Amino acid sequence: MQKRLTFMSAMLSFALLSSSSWARVTAFEIKASGAAFQGKVFGQAGTYERLDAIATFAVDPKSPRLASIADIDKAPVNASGEVVFSTEVSILRPSNAAQRSAFLFYEVPNRGRNLSFQLLNRGDSTSVPSTATEAGDGFLMNRGDTIVWSGWQTGLADEFLSLDLPVLGGVAGPSREQVIFDKPGQTSTAKLTYPAADLDPSKARLTVRAREADEAQHRAGLGFRYLSPTEIEITRPVEMDAGAIYEFVYPAKDAVPAGLGFAATSDLISFLRGNAGHDVENPLDGVKHAIGIGISQSGRFLRDLIYQGFNADEQGNKVFDGAIPHIAGSRKTFTNFRFAQPGRYSRQHEDHDYPGDQFPFTYTEIRDPMSGESGSILSACSPTDTCPKIMHTDTSTEFWQARASLVTTSPDGKQIEMPDNVRLYFIAGAPHSNGWSAKSGEEAACAFPTNPLSTAPVMRALYVAMADWVRRTRLHLQAAIQA
Repeated sequence: MQKRLTFMSAMLSFALLSSSSWARVTAFEIKASGAAFQGKVFGQAGTYERLDAIATFAVDPKSPRLASIADIDKAPVNASGEVVFSTEVSILRPSNAAQRSAFLFYEVPNRGRNLSFQLLNRGDSTSVPSTATEAGDGFLMNRGDTIVWSGWQTGLADEFLSLDLPVLGGVAGPSREQVIFDKPGQTSTAKLTYPAADLDPSKARLTVRAREADEAQHRAGLGFRYLSPTEIEITRPVEMDAGAIYEFVYPAKDAVPAGLGFAATSDLISFLRGNAGHDVENPLDGVKHAIGIGISQSGRFLRDLIYQGFNADEQGNKVFDGAIPHIAGSRKTFTNFRFAQPGRYSRQHEDHDYPGDQFPFTYTEIRDPMSGESGSILSACSPTDTCPKIMHTDTSTEFWQARASLVTTSPDGKQIEMPDNVRLYFIAGAPHSNGWSAKSGEEAACAFPTNPLSTAPVMRALYVAMADWVRRTRLHLQAAIQA
């Protein structure tokens, strides 16, 4: 692992010196624009406007920066030998340029959804907000910040922000699904992430087990049939309870270079904050700082983006000055793989052996006694001085379900000291996710009423603290340069 990361860092440094156009935004087409929040005024920031756009990227698959992207060498290229792809982008900013703050606030969408307004704005919408009610109490807008979302994940429904990647022609291979149905039934249907390359049932394998530690096996009464290339019907053994784990392995097709989601996010923020090296004019102005937040799944993506080396753009510029991975635990994502499934994560007793939970877990360089590997989330950005300031926040849930203890404790049980650019926060007693106005309720699967506590007030305070931390650092650097 350490040799691989050292090689990646060296090749990244070479790329920064030898290329000025390997990865860039080549088009930014604004599809719709207009007044946001029904003309509502937010303090001194005034009214907001909304831009919905498509950002197009071109990358050289031979760029050392992209060397670790799975199957990048198999992606189709244009006449210039570049891989072209695009993403949906939504932007909210003060209508009056003079009222815009110096901050770009970027939320990594969670499965294409906006969760930051529930966390920071006392809002309740999970779409890109548009009405005055969806603005909540206007916390982010009262600051005058520019707010950005963009797609990084493929295969989402039309109403969610998504990424459009080229299909890898001729690439086929095994893909695996784990399914729990939760409710009793003789038959149940399951969606497949990728279409089956062959509908011959003898080419696929279905097994079941009661618990993760049990041996997966074929049981009497267990069977399946294809309803379509992307859906199967499973016949369930009568003796298995509703929590049984069904595992389906089948020949799949239509893989995409899903790891380009990291490049799409990195290069978009590089472009919007005004870094050089892109083909078109930046629609924003006055952005001096970029802070990224990821919540749950997207918090894992944000950690993975930093780990994969994408907090540096092609020119070697820092992308995010500050990063807030929220309720991610010690995990990354199942993104940069063939037949990736970024929506998967280790749950109470399923999905335990999918990629995304592997070493390294924390921000300090340590050795894993199990594998013998060394590394950290910051291994790629540290040599190039492109690591962001990090506020990592977890609740009690992440210690139970996301192995959050591995962020602060080494695999052999030793306490870990964090680097100066990392601050850890444990929001004790809180559940994984609640909005500001959550109330205790009864759930069918729960023996007791649900926990009404919310992390939202703490996270709002931490965002202000992160912005101040980033601003102070820039002022100190400017003062040092002038001195």
